[in-house]
Amino acid sequence: MSGSLSANTSSAMREREREERFEELLVDEHTQNPFASLPSFASSRRPPSMSLHFDNSESVLSSVQNYYGKVLQKTEDLRTSACTLAQRPTHPLYLRALSNVPPEVSAKFYGCGNPVPLGISGLHVLDLGSGSGRDCYLAAQFVGENGFVTGVDMTQEQLDVATKCIPEFTRKMGYAKANVRFVKGYIEFLKDAGIAPSSLDLVISNCVVNLSPNKKLVLQEVYNALKTGGEFHFSDVYCDRRLSDAVRSHEVLYGECVSGALYTNDFLRMAKEVGFGDPRQVSKSEINIYDPELKEILGEARFYSITYRLFKLPALEPACEDYGQYATYKGSIHGMTHSYILDDHHKLETNKPHLVCGNTASMLSETWLAPHFTVVGDRKTHFGPFPCGPADAATSSASSSSSCAPGVSCSSGSCC
Repeated sequence: MSGSLSANTSSAMREREREERFEELLVDEHTQNPFASLPSFASSRRPPSMSLHFDNSESVLSSVQNYYGKVLQKTEDLRTSACTLAQRPTHPLYLRALSNVPPEVSAKFYGCGNPVPLGISGLHVLDLGSGSGRDCYLAAQFVGENGFVTGVDMTQEQLDVATKCIPEFTRKMGYAKANVRFVKGYIEFLKDAGIAPSSLDLVISNCVVNLSPNKKLVLQEVYNALKTGGEFHFSDVYCDRRLSDAVRSHEVLYGECVSGALYTNDFLRMAKEVGFGDPRQVSKSEINIYDPELKEILGEARFYSITYRLFKLPALEPACEDYGQYATYKGSIHGMTHSYILDDHHKLETNKPHLVCGNTASMLSETWLAPHFTVVGDRKTHFGPFPCGPADAATSSASSSSSCAPGVSCSSGSCC
């Protein structure tokens, strides 16, 4: 009996410590960047026109749990396109893999992009805010039996759907044992959810970071959980400006992943501050707001679903530098035989040498991508700034063209 009381007391103390840490960290983020503060609210059952108050992070999390666990029952319940996959996968491998995802899982899927890259066989993957588990079941097929996927989410209703489908999925895929699991936890405290530091090859996320009351803390936790050379490959909602308090405190807009959207340049700054040098944009599409009332509240603000790649490579430089290096894609990633798209301005054709900056060379040779590329050259001799910048990846070669002035990074928003 005394042992049980002691365990319960210890658990309660840990929970209280977590809450206090959350509140302190939330205050720190607001102090450093008042534009990144988020609304909190008690219940999403109130009329959608009612404003929210900036109270505390615990109520923010509680409301998100309520919205995704009880209010939303299916994708059709959404009032914007933010969480309805603005960037739909069209590659045959994705479509085939999606057909293997349990129907109940797909029915409760809310996401704005496709954060699961091809070529991840054998990797250890974490999905932040995994929800019903759709992206986890997708990734589980690409990592295969030698890899493993973990989904972390704080909403029990979503976890129940995800977990009960594991046996059926494992049998359908013909795996000897499950290669996917789901754990309850907060993406701001991954270690508390059992995610060890420096243990992951890849972290993915789909329209979840914007819901956190402390986005910088999420990025820091991801950075800590990744191995050196690991990658955070994720899709989320961003805005072309910092939003007013009136917008950020709107209940429905917050639950729909809109009012929590970061201004793009604030996100880039935040990512670099935690250690993710040279963030790379993969794709971008505008989000539609269907509801007339919500459109009136948002005014001229425009929202986008953007997929980013953030690599944990301490040697990445603030700007693209020229060391005379070139990279050649081997065509070895299944489903990408003829070319590989690293980001929105680096498309590397198979067996064709492409001049690359020092940062790109590191991304291709010091990460999980290394087996698929040959990179020639090192950083012993510097030839000045490298002309590198966003371009149409579908039509442009990464070998020489540039739309940015030399001396800037490949991060979107660095030059214009």
